[in-house]
Amino acid sequence: MTLLFVAIGLAAGVLAGVFGIGGGIVIAPSLILLAKFVPARATGTSLGALLLPVGALGVWEYYRGGHLDISAALWIALGLALGVWPGAWLAQHISGTALQRSFAVFLVIVAVRVWWKA
Repeated sequence: MTLLFVAIGLAAGVLAGVFGIGGGIVIAPSLILLAKFVPARATGTSLGALLLPVGALGVWEYYRGGHLDISAALWIALGLALGVWPGAWLAQHISGTALQRSFAVFLVIVAVRVWWKA
């Protein structure tokens, strides 16, 4: 199981570096589908992995390339800080099935919008 977790982290790290994604789109679904975690446990584990400054090297590289808006990142971090508690509370108070289906709908909407904007 340890190798699976490392592989999930490696995939999320590469995709985070390339697309800026990780926890919600890679780690949590991988934990649900591959490690058979329930959605709330997958989400909590994903947040736990992201709690450490794992993005520091990626951020540094984007900063060096002139592709980091520090002000925007700080404002987004404030929004994340304000939104994560109610989101975590909600995720633990709805069924795992409802959570998975809501997430799938969200991904489809995002995918369609990205496709049409390309």
